[in-house]
Amino acid sequence: MFHLERDVLTNLKGPILITGHTGFKGTWLTLILEEMGCEIVGVSLEPERNSLFELGRRRGEVREHFLDISNSEGLNQIFDQYKPSAVIHFAAQALVLESYKSPSTTFKTNVMGTVNVLDQALKTQSIKCVVVATTDKVYENENLGVPFVESDPLKGKDPYSASKVGTESAISAWQQISKLQDGPKIVSVRSGNVVGGGDLSRDRLLPDFIRGVISKKPIQIRNPESTRPWQHVLDPLNGYIKAMTSSIKGEAKSETYNFGPNGLGLTVGEVVQIAKDCWGDGAEIEIIPTDVSNASILESKYLSLNCELAKSDLAWEPKYSQSESIESTVKWWKAHSLHGENPIALMRNEIKSFYERA
Repeated sequence: MFHLERDVLTNLKGPILITGHTGFKGTWLTLILEEMGCEIVGVSLEPERNSLFELGRRRGEVREHFLDISNSEGLNQIFDQYKPSAVIHFAAQALVLESYKSPSTTFKTNVMGTVNVLDQALKTQSIKCVVVATTDKVYENENLGVPFVESDPLKGKDPYSASKVGTESAISAWQQISKLQDGPKIVSVRSGNVVGGGDLSRDRLLPDFIRGVISKKPIQIRNPESTRPWQHVLDPLNGYIKAMTSSIKGEAKSETYNFGPNGLGLTVGEVVQIAKDCWGDGAEIEIIPTDVSNASILESKYLSLNCELAKSDLAWEPKYSQSESIESTVKWWKAHSLHGENPIALMRNEIKSFYERA
């Protein structure tokens, strides 16, 4: 169970700092690193109500600080206090529709927040590697249905994806600065549409489906014919850890990696049908498809990732198929919401099963 990565990370002299540790990915990653025996420091805004972090009563389980990553002075104090050995940067405004409501906040958090994290990392001699999570939506997308490779041009269409292109520009600049200063490795990681137990984010397909089933209220889905590379959260997180450990060991050949599922993406409509079939009785809610919204005009219709670089360079493979990712998510929610099973116990069991897969 992740012996190679564990040996590298547990031999580091300082903790691993996770920004956005109260978020969906951050909560799952924290549990993986705990299973490895790693020291962790979390930096995040206060958790959102009904988040997985709150659902699992994670407050105080690791050393943590609640502040905005735009607060460079506060970040400096945290980096100076803990002298982390590595950083995994998740903290971001990650919702497309929210980015239309607050574009300036989205850019401030996603671009300047990342600049602050990278700036502090280069000032901290103990840090060996910084992994920054961006998104598959940074690629210039002409809806041709061709999977994107890491060297493809970047261009955002909406405030969220444009802010993430800005994030990538900051990463590229600080990668060059770090090389000149003999600083830490800085790696950009791009993943597809991540699903998994415990995600109740607004304006996301499976969380909306789960809310609808639990509340017995109709749900509206955007762009039912659009395709996305759906993947279980454990697959990209496993890739991020591999990218970090490989970079620390000096073996990584790239500074940018895609992480996505095998095969072309499923349509939104196909995902909803898989989720309904998996839930079974009780999923007879009204689902209202729509293409009439600003988002339907500006969101890309086709999106897929080529992940051959991560496979060849990092020996990474997705362990879940896309349908398994959907089914696993629905089963997690059934176990928790219908049978009252503890969310953290469910997560730990799934992490164990995931790493026992071939």
